[in-house]
Amino acid sequence: MNEQRESRTVTAPARDLAANPFRADRDRVASSPYFSRLGGVTQVVSPGGSGLLLHNRLTHSLRVAQIARVIAERLCADDSAAALAAQLGGCDPDVAEAAALAHDLGHAPFGHLGEEVLDRMARDRFGLPDGFEGNAQSFRIITSIDTTGPIAAGLDLTAATRAAVLKYPWSRRSDPQPHPSTMRPLPRGAAAPDSAGSAKFGAYVTELEDMRTARAPFAELIEPWRQTVEASVMDTADDIANAINDVEDFYRIGVLQHTSVSAELSGWLSGAEDFAALPAEALEQPGARPGSALEALRRRLHAKDSWAVDDEAFAAAVGRVRTELVDGLLTSPFDGSTGAEQSVARFFSTWAARLVDGVRLVARPPVRSGHVLFTAEPWHEVQVLKFVHERFVLRRADFAMHQRGQARLLTTLVEELTAWLTDRHEADRLPARLRDLVELAAGEYAALAKEAPELLMSTTRERSEVPGAVRELARGRGVLDYVASVTDSQAVALLDAITGRTGTPWTETFVL
Repeated sequence: MNEQRESRTVTAPARDLAANPFRADRDRVASSPYFSRLGGVTQVVSPGGSGLLLHNRLTHSLRVAQIARVIAERLCADDSAAALAAQLGGCDPDVAEAAALAHDLGHAPFGHLGEEVLDRMARDRFGLPDGFEGNAQSFRIITSIDTTGPIAAGLDLTAATRAAVLKYPWSRRSDPQPHPSTMRPLPRGAAAPDSAGSAKFGAYVTELEDMRTARAPFAELIEPWRQTVEASVMDTADDIANAINDVEDFYRIGVLQHTSVSAELSGWLSGAEDFAALPAEALEQPGARPGSALEALRRRLHAKDSWAVDDEAFAAAVGRVRTELVDGLLTSPFDGSTGAEQSVARFFSTWAARLVDGVRLVARPPVRSGHVLFTAEPWHEVQVLKFVHERFVLRRADFAMHQRGQARLLTTLVEELTAWLTDRHEADRLPARLRDLVELAAGEYAALAKEAPELLMSTTRERSEVPGAVRELARGRGVLDYVASVTDSQAVALLDAITGRTGTPWTETFVL
C-alpha cells in the first residue's frame, strides 16, 4: 500500500530537496508559478484599495494548509484514529498539507464568479461537455498543465497527494459508475442542476485516467465516490478557514455591521417558536422581520442535511456566534490599531481551535460527509458563520453590481482571445503560452475522439460529429486554461491591451 500511495505518474530524475516523497509533493506545489499566482486572485472580492486587509487565494490556501496539517497530526497522534486511518488508506500530514496548498490552484480570476462565467462559456460557447470547474482545473494543473515539475506535463505528484486533491472524486457525467449524481441521497456537491451532470466534480474527461490512477490504491478501502481520508482532512480545513476568514475580512473593511447582524441573530433567538410556525413564503418576503433568513437556513439544513441537523444544536450555535461575534468582535469598528488587530487574531485563534477540536474520523460516515467530519456543535457553528457571510456580504446590491462588471470583463476577454485564435492573419503572433495550451488540448481531444468519443458528446453534438469538433474543443479549452491562469489585475490589463484601451504596446502586468 505504501508503494502504491507513493507512486508517481512516471519515473523522473529526482530534483527534490526533500527525501520524503510526500514532503517533496508539498515543495513542488509551493514552488509552482500557479501557486504564486494565487496572491493576485480574489477570495471573495478583489482586494484593490483595501491594502493587506483581505485574504486572497494564496493567504487562504496557506491558512487551509496550516489547519489541515494540525488536523492530520492530531489524527496520527490518536492511536485509534491512526489505526482507522491506516485501514482507510492512510493519513499523512505532508499529503494533507500538499493537497491543501494545491486545492485552489485552478480558481479563475474574480473568485467563484469567474468560475461560473467560464463554465457557462465553456458549455454554451465552446460545447465542452464538462465545462469549467475550479476543482477539476486544479487537478488538470497538477497533472497536465504545470511544467515546472521534473517531467514535461504536470508536477508528477504521488498518487496519495493527487487523490487528496480530489475533493469531488468524480467527473461531471461519466466516472465512476453509477455516477454520484444518480445516487440518493446525493453526495455533497454531486447535485445535478441540469442535464450536464454534477455541479461539482474533480476531473475533466482529459484527466480521467489520472483520476483513476490516483484513486487505484484506495479502490478496495473506500467507496469509489468517497474522498480519501487526506482529501477529507483538506476539505474540512477549507470549511474552517472559509467560515472564519470571510467574517474576519468583512469586519476589517466595515461591511459587517453590528446592528444588522445583531438584529438577525437576536431576532431569531427571541422568536424561534414563532418563526417555526410561519409558512415558507413569509420568510422570503421583502422586509421580512429580522430572524426570517436564519429560520430559512434552519429549514434548508433539515431538507439537505437531515443526518446532521439538530434544532437544539442550531440554537446553541446561533447563541455562540451572537456572543462571540456580535457581542465581541463587532462591538468596536475595525480601526487598524494594535488592539483591533489583536481582537481579530483572538477571534481567529479561538474559533480555529474550537472547530479543529470538534473534528473526528469515523469508519462509516453519512453519504453527504467524508470520513473526517465535525461533531454536532461545530458543524452547526460553521453553518451559522457561513450564513452571516452570505446574508450580509454576498447579497448586497453594491457587491452584485461589482460582480456584474467582472462577469462582463471575463466574457469579453474570452471572446477577444477566441477571435485572435481564429484570425489566420495573426496565427504567427499568438501568445506562446496560449498556443501551447491549445495544442496540448488538441492532442488530448484527438486521442479521446479515437478512443472514447462518447466522452466528447454533448446535448448538441452527435457521436459522428466528434472528430470534426476536436479543433473547436481544443480552442475552447486552451482559451479557458489561459484565462484561468492569470490574476485579477492581469485579466484587466490583458483586456485593456487586446481591445486597444491601453496607450502603450508594452506592459509589465502580465506575460503573454
